[in-house]
Amino acid sequence: MQLFGLIGFPLGHSFSKQYFSQKFTVEGITNARYELFPLPHIQEFPALCAQNPQLKGLNVTIPHKETVIPYLYELDEEAHRVGAVNTIAFLPDGRTKGYNTDVYGFEQTLLPLLQPHHTHALVLGTGGAAKAVIHVLSKLGLPFLQVSRQPGAGQLHYRQIDKELLQQYTVVVNTTPLGMYPNTQQYPNLPYQHAGSRHLFYDLVYNPPQTLFLAKAAQQGATTQNGLAMLHLQAERAWQIWNS
Repeated sequence: MQLFGLIGFPLGHSFSKQYFSQKFTVEGITNARYELFPLPHIQEFPALCAQNPQLKGLNVTIPHKETVIPYLYELDEEAHRVGAVNTIAFLPDGRTKGYNTDVYGFEQTLLPLLQPHHTHALVLGTGGAAKAVIHVLSKLGLPFLQVSRQPGAGQLHYRQIDKELLQQYTVVVNTTPLGMYPNTQQYPNLPYQHAGSRHLFYDLVYNPPQTLFLAKAAQQGATTQNGLAMLHLQAERAWQIWNS
């Protein structure tokens, strides 16, 4: 029996097990199972691998997309450029290799939504998911600014976002877990009243389907997109990697 799974903490929000279990049933895959492995500390990763020698692949979510890298034997070229991993393959010779399929999932779901007036982007957050997003924006030639509660060099604080800035930055991507189940009353602190029909608000969170971040933007006429389609696309790309 081949074993696949998800590491991160907490995992109560995740649809990954549901997605893969349904996939296995629909496609008649009887020699595989997918489990959740809540991992509070990345230092527990080697023990998890040792305890589950049948592991063939893992997905990686918050907060381990960056911290897992030192525990891997190698990274593929794109994951190396991004600096974050969300997929791990366990190779037949015992090596572990990290990939980033968030890049594929985000790019493929963003492209159909982009309009000519979407010329600048705000990226909320600075973690592993944000790294995949800014990699895609750079690839597409879309100038961006990152926003953080503890901004580093070249980054903005949330309180610096005003009407003038939002008029120019018409794409807003939330890569933080704010609003994710079970903390559904949380949302990024933005002046939503200055958003409008020219804006695209994209939330990587998919549970709940409409976060307050998206709801507040939609009330102003903005186009909104949650992270569910991205989840499905990155999961399928991970499955291809595990079976290549």
